[in-house]
Amino acid sequence: MGLKDDFVFRPLPAVKETIHFPFPIPNPLGPLAALGGEWGGKGFNMIWRPNHTPGQDRFLELNLTQDSIDFSAISGAIPNRGLLQPDINMFGLTYLQQISDANLDAGLHIEPGIWAVVPATSDPAEGRSVVRMASIPHGTTILAQGTATTVAGPPTIPNIKILPFFVGDPAGSDSTSAFHFPEQDLATPTAFRSPPAQLVGITQAMVDNPNSVLQAAIAGQTILSTTTLQISTQPAAPMVGGGTANTAFLAGAADGPNAVSAAVSATFWIETVKGTPDFLQLQYSQLVLLNFNGLSWPHITVATLKKNVPIIPPIWKVDPDIPLKLLGEIRPPIPPELGAPIRTIEPGKPNRNFEEQFEAEERKRAKKPTHKPEPRTRPKGK
Repeated sequence: MGLKDDFVFRPLPAVKETIHFPFPIPNPLGPLAALGGEWGGKGFNMIWRPNHTPGQDRFLELNLTQDSIDFSAISGAIPNRGLLQPDINMFGLTYLQQISDANLDAGLHIEPGIWAVVPATSDPAEGRSVVRMASIPHGTTILAQGTATTVAGPPTIPNIKILPFFVGDPAGSDSTSAFHFPEQDLATPTAFRSPPAQLVGITQAMVDNPNSVLQAAIAGQTILSTTTLQISTQPAAPMVGGGTANTAFLAGAADGPNAVSAAVSATFWIETVKGTPDFLQLQYSQLVLLNFNGLSWPHITVATLKKNVPIIPPIWKVDPDIPLKLLGEIRPPIPPELGAPIRTIEPGKPNRNFEEQFEAEERKRAKKPTHKPEPRTRPKGK
C-alpha cells in the first residue's frame, strides 16, 4: 500500500505557519517515528460473534495469529483548515495490517489506515495527540484518538477479560453482572466455539486473559524504553475526537443491530529491547465492543511484532519543506546498516534550545484567537 515516490502533500495555499514538530521530539512524526517499516510476529484473537441459531445467540471464535503491519511515511505536511483558530498541519504514516489464522493459514483481517500526529490546538483546547484512522472490510471504519508517552523501562500491561456485559454498564467486563458462558471453558465441549483443529496452542489462560500472551512474550527481556500510544474512539475528556461508523447490515434497524462496532480502544507499546544488537518491538492490545442482543461482546486482538529492518523515516522525507536552518540544528541518528549495532533507534533527543523553542511555540498556539467568525443564521421566513 505504498504511495508513489513523487507524492508530496502541498497545501494550496500553504499553511501560514507550518508546525514542523507537533511533539517535543526532533522528528515531524514525533512518537510515531519508530513505526516506519515492516513488522511481523504472532498473536492471539478472540471474538464473540452473533449466531443465527434458535436459542443460541453467540459463537466464540479463537485464533492463534500471524500478524504483519507495513508502515510508510507520508511525505509533506497534511493541512487541516481552521475556522475558529488558524490552520494546523499533521504528519503521518500509511499502514496495511494483515492477520491470518496460524493453524489453518486462513486470512482473518486486513486493515488499511493512517496514523498521524496532531499538534496542540486552542479551539478546541486540546494537547498534542496521536490519531489512527482505519477501514475494516467487515463494514466498519474507526477514528481513534489519544495520547503518547515515553518512559524508561518496560511497559505495564494490564490483564483483560473477555466477559460480555449489558450495553452501557460502566464497569464493563469487571461488572458483577458480566456473563460467564460455557464456551469460555475449553474443557466444556460445544458446537458454538472454534473446532479443535483451530485451537491447537490455545490455552485456558489465554482465553481468561488475552493480554497474558503479551506478558509472556516480554518475560525475561530487558526493555530499555517504551513509547505508549493509548487511543480510543471514545477518548477521555478533554479530548473530543473519535468515533465508529458501520454498514447498514451491522447497524441494523428498529429491532436492533446484527453486530454494531460500538467502541474501539487500543494500546500500542513501541519497545526498545536490549540485545546484540538492540532491537525494536511492537506490542498491541485492542478491544472492540460489538453490541448485539442487549450485550456488549468483547473482541480482543493482541500481538507481539518485531521490525524486519531497523529504520526511521528521515526528517527530509516526512517534511520536505522544513527550513534548512532548522534541519541543520537537528541531528537525528543515522539509520544503521542491517545487522550493525544500533546506537539508538529512537527519533533523536532534543537539546535544551530545541525544548525551549518548542515550548514557546506551543504556548503561542495555545492562546485563544482574537478573531471569531460571525455565526450564520437562517433569515426569517426561509
